[in-house]
Amino acid sequence: MWKQVDKFVYEIPLGAKEGMRVPGRVFASETIFKQAEADKALEQVVNVATLPGILRYSLAMPDIHWGYGFPIGGVAAFDVDHGVITPGGIGFDINCGVRLLVTPLTEEQVRPKLGALLDVLYKEVPSGVGSEGFIKLSVRELDKVLEMGAKWAVEQGYGTFEDLERLESQGQLKGADASKVSKRAKERGLEQLGTLGSGNHFLEVQKVDEIFDEAVAKQMGLSLGQVTIMLHTGSRGLGHQVATDYIDVMLKASKKYGIKLVDKQLAAAPFKSEEGQDYWAAMQCAANFAWANRQVITDYIRKAFAKVFGNEIKDKITVIYDVAHNIAKLEKHMVDGMEREVVVHRKGATRSFPAHHPELPSIYENTGQPVIIPGSMGSSSFLLVGLPGSMEQSWGSTCHGAGRVMSRKEAIRKGNYGTLMDSLGEKGILVRSAERETLLEEAPEAYKDVDEVVHVVEELGLNRKVARMRPMGVVKG
Repeated sequence: MWKQVDKFVYEIPLGAKEGMRVPGRVFASETIFKQAEADKALEQVVNVATLPGILRYSLAMPDIHWGYGFPIGGVAAFDVDHGVITPGGIGFDINCGVRLLVTPLTEEQVRPKLGALLDVLYKEVPSGVGSEGFIKLSVRELDKVLEMGAKWAVEQGYGTFEDLERLESQGQLKGADASKVSKRAKERGLEQLGTLGSGNHFLEVQKVDEIFDEAVAKQMGLSLGQVTIMLHTGSRGLGHQVATDYIDVMLKASKKYGIKLVDKQLAAAPFKSEEGQDYWAAMQCAANFAWANRQVITDYIRKAFAKVFGNEIKDKITVIYDVAHNIAKLEKHMVDGMEREVVVHRKGATRSFPAHHPELPSIYENTGQPVIIPGSMGSSSFLLVGLPGSMEQSWGSTCHGAGRVMSRKEAIRKGNYGTLMDSLGEKGILVRSAERETLLEEAPEAYKDVDEVVHVVEELGLNRKVARMRPMGVVKG
């Protein structure tokens, strides 16, 4: 039933499955689309199209793969008055996201001390399953984190107020209400602030190896050979518990409000219902926790570099941007020729606003929003900017990474630790990780070709490439 309607656009029509309210669309190359056909991700795109109040299309980005409820790479916007909110469209790791930092150092300066730097980073940034941080919060103080986000971290001395200008939503969603977060979720978050976690979360020391847009790169402080740091983590156990708690609430709400589910993982409530608003407030708390988490880790990164390269380096490491890629946001978009407020769900997808959008900080008013697309630990990552095409085609959204082609279990089964380490070593990439299985799960072969994924979104006019970074050293849980 899927048909190619443009070079990088595949569509399934309204009516292909009973209950569809809008068509489904996937942005992909031929190779990527065939990869998506191999799992259940395309079926999930169709399932999302059955949810009440969905507008225009059920969308998937070129990093599409099977997820919980929505496909990873899924994007959908819902009418505020008649639409729903669903945890399956946001995910368990609420506000899992990426932050890119830039240093004044070059590869030539860092390479001789790279091993020592990774050792310090591994020690200074707690990682791994269930890892606990150095910050021990009271419940009262945690409530402040949940409602203030990265601003709380800066007020406690973890970074500067200039950092906040370079974070999506300034690192704080104002609708957060800590009273809507369960006691169990708070217990899980009390000792996890400032921790990396495990799985696909990472801290990566990179070098800029290609510049595509000299003017924008210069404005962002990037040059060839410069060393950057990419941080990928989210809301840890607190966010996972918020999702778990409210999935149960949404299953009951779906029955209460007569929402017919083709997949229980899409359990939902009307956005303006009591259940919908409670989840909305709790989800924003988890998002704020994630921004505070990345802000604290940013401070740890600066201190680690200072230990290896001297104290003067600490204040010269700046944030380029921080983007969320598991989140729902209230945004204004054009619908049928009129500007309307809609609830945009992004599940493994990144906001991608163009130049002059009112939500952009002044420093990026003329460039467009920075978009950070990590690859795998053995491949390139990209910095792009948003273009007007994203507003026209994808609710101001784009991909969030390369996207998996193997499940974690399959990657472990097919992988070989020695071969992986040899391959990374040949590329000059050093690794620090507590678990061999984590590295096998995240082997480059488990992911799509990030160059191809980025090519698709650029050809569609969603983004423009600014720079490419290659890994030098990776810290994983």
